[in-house]
Amino acid sequence: MDKKSILISFCAFLMFSCGQQKQSEKKSTTKDYLNVSQNILDYRITPKDARDKSGLMFSDQGAWFAYGLPKKNKGIIGFSGPFLMTEQNGIWASKSIASIRVSVKGHDVSTKKEDKFQQVSYASHLEQTIHISGVELKMTLVFLSSHTVLIKYAFTNKNAAVNEVYFNWENQPLLTNSLLLSSDKNELIVTSSKSKAVGHVIFPKDTNISLEDEIYKTKRQLISLKPKETKEIVVSQTFIFPEYSWEDEKRRIEKTDFDAILQTRKKEKETQLKALVKNRKPQFQENKYAEVLVKSHLTLQNNWRISAGELKHEGLFPSYHYEWFHGFWSWDSWKHAVGLSYYDTKLAKNQMRAMFDFQNEDGFIVDCIYRDTSIEAHNYRDTKPPLSAWAIEKIYKKDKDLDFVKEFYPKLKKYHYWWYAKRDHDQDGLCEYGSTDGSLIAAKWESGMDNAIRFDASKILKNTEGAYSIDQESVDLNAYLYAEKIYLGILAQALGNLEDEKKYKEEAKALKIRIQTQFYDNVDGWFYDTNLEGTAFIKGEGSEGWTPLWAQVATQEQAESVKNRMMNPKKFFTRIPFQTMSADHPRFDPLKGYWRGPNWLDQAYFGVKGLRNYGFNAEADKATIQIIKGAKGVLGKGKSIRENYHPITGEGLNAENFSWSAAHLIMLLTKD
Repeated sequence: MDKKSILISFCAFLMFSCGQQKQSEKKSTTKDYLNVSQNILDYRITPKDARDKSGLMFSDQGAWFAYGLPKKNKGIIGFSGPFLMTEQNGIWASKSIASIRVSVKGHDVSTKKEDKFQQVSYASHLEQTIHISGVELKMTLVFLSSHTVLIKYAFTNKNAAVNEVYFNWENQPLLTNSLLLSSDKNELIVTSSKSKAVGHVIFPKDTNISLEDEIYKTKRQLISLKPKETKEIVVSQTFIFPEYSWEDEKRRIEKTDFDAILQTRKKEKETQLKALVKNRKPQFQENKYAEVLVKSHLTLQNNWRISAGELKHEGLFPSYHYEWFHGFWSWDSWKHAVGLSYYDTKLAKNQMRAMFDFQNEDGFIVDCIYRDTSIEAHNYRDTKPPLSAWAIEKIYKKDKDLDFVKEFYPKLKKYHYWWYAKRDHDQDGLCEYGSTDGSLIAAKWESGMDNAIRFDASKILKNTEGAYSIDQESVDLNAYLYAEKIYLGILAQALGNLEDEKKYKEEAKALKIRIQTQFYDNVDGWFYDTNLEGTAFIKGEGSEGWTPLWAQVATQEQAESVKNRMMNPKKFFTRIPFQTMSADHPRFDPLKGYWRGPNWLDQAYFGVKGLRNYGFNAEADKATIQIIKGAKGVLGKGKSIRENYHPITGEGLNAENFSWSAAHLIMLLTKD
C-alpha cells in the first residue's frame, strides 16, 4: 500500500473512532433507561384461583398489593388483580377487580387478535392498548403511593367521523371467602374477615354501582368522540392499613394529576436505573448485562413493602411469589441492603432498621419477622450469620451519612459480642452456630445453610440458659466475624473512636491466625469446619470453604489452593459455577438438597469476590460470565430471577422473583 493510501485509511480510521466515541458518550435519556426495562419481566397472568402463583406481579412504592397483565382471550380488559399481600400470605382479590367492558358501534371490545391488543411493562408503570372500530383505548397503571394505584383510560377516536363509545366496569370474582364488597355512591369498598386493611376503588363521580353478593357492575356510560379527539378517565384503587389515614390518602387522590405522577415515576426509575447501569464494571458493558441489572432492580422493587403491623420499617420480602416468604429475614436483609445501596440508600437504611427494631437487650437479632403474627410468629429460635456491619459499612461508603453510623454503631457492637457471649461453648474465641431453644434444627437454620452436609452429624450443647451451640466450630461463621471486626474498625474510625478501632484490629489479627491454622487442611487445600477441639476436620467441600477469601482472612498461598479447586470443572466450576457443595461429592443432590448442591447466587458472589480479593481477576470475570450465562432466565427478558439454580442443568429452582439473588447480581456486575 502506498503512503497516500495509508494516509487515507488512517484518516478514515480516525473519523470512525471519533464517531464511535461520540456515540458511546451520548447521554442516556429517561426513555433510554426505561426502554431497557420494557417487558423485562413477564407479568401476564389471569389467575385461576385465589392462590394462583403461575405468573409474576408488578408492584411499586412498597405497596402490599400487586397487579398482572391478563392473558389474551380471557375476556378481561383491564389489569389482573390486585394480588393482596395485605391478606393472609397473599391472595388474588379478583381476576380483575375493575374490568372495563367497551362497546363501539355495537361491537364489544375483546382481547382477540383482530382487536390489536398490546401490553407493555416498564419499571415505572404498566400499559395496555386495544383498537376496535376506529377507537383506541389505552390503559396505564401507575402507583401514586404505597397505598394507591391510578389507572387512566384514554379513549381516542381514530376515525374521520364522530364515534360513540359505551363502557362500564365490573369485577371478575374468585372464590376468596374472606373478602366482602360494599359500595357507597361511586366507591367500591373491599373489606376482609382476615385483615384490617381496607380497599377503596373510586370511579368517576357520575358512576352508579349495583352490587349483588360479591359481583358488582357499574351502569353503562357513553362517551362521544369527535374525529381525533381523546377523552380520559382516571380510576383509583387503594388498599390501606388502619395505621395510615384513608382520609389523607383520599385528599391526595383528589388533588393528583395523573400525568405528573407518571412523569415522577419515570424520572425516579430513570435515576435509579442510571445509577446501576452507569456503574457497571468495565468488562460488563454489553447491553445484556444492563438488562440483568434492570431485571434485578425490578425484582427488588416488586418485593418492597412499607411498614405495617408488626413491621416498623420498610424492607424487602425474600419473595412475594412464595407464600412463606412474606416477611423479613436478618441475613437476607443485610444482603438486600447492600444491593439497594447502589441506587437507594434510604430504603437500604430502613431495611437494616427493620431487623434492628427487634434487637434484644443482650444484642441478639431475631431470625425473621412478620407483619401479622397470627399467620406466623416471629422466629426467636435462632439468628443468622453476622453480616450486618458489612451492610452498614457498604451503605456508609455510598453516602457518607455519619449520623446513620452513629445510630447503628452501638447496636452493631452489641450484636458482634453477643456471638462470643452466647455462641462460644468452650470460650476459646471461636464461635459456633446454635439456637435459643436447644433445638438442633434451629441451630442449623442459624447457619443460613439449613441442611448442608457439614451438619449431618452435629449435636447440640448447652452453653447457658437460652443459649446453645452445635458441637463444631464453623469456618464461615468465624470468617464473617473476622470481616465484621474489620468493618466495625472502619466505622469506629469514621466516628473518631480510635480506642475501639485499635481493639478490633488486635482482635482481627489474632482471629486471622486462628482461622488460617485451625480450619485450613493443607492436604486438601480447602477450608473446613472442625470439631470443638480443632483437632478434626468435618470433611465435604462446600461453599463455606471460600468464605475466608471473601473475608480476606486466608493467606495468598491458601487462596491459591482454594482457587484451584473452585476452578475445577469436576468440583465447583460447573455450568453455573460456585454452587454450595462439590459436584463430585456422593451426597451432591441439587434437586432434593436445598443446600446440598444448588447454586445460591449469594454464595457464588462470595466466591467471585473472594477471587478478586486475591488478584484472581481473570478467573473472577470468567466465573461471573458463566454464572449469568448458565443460570436460565437471568439473561434476556421475561423470566424471573430464582431463589437458586441447578448447577449442572442451569434450571431455576424454588421461589421466583428472589431478592438476594437479584442483590448479588448487582454486586457481581457493578463497581464497589
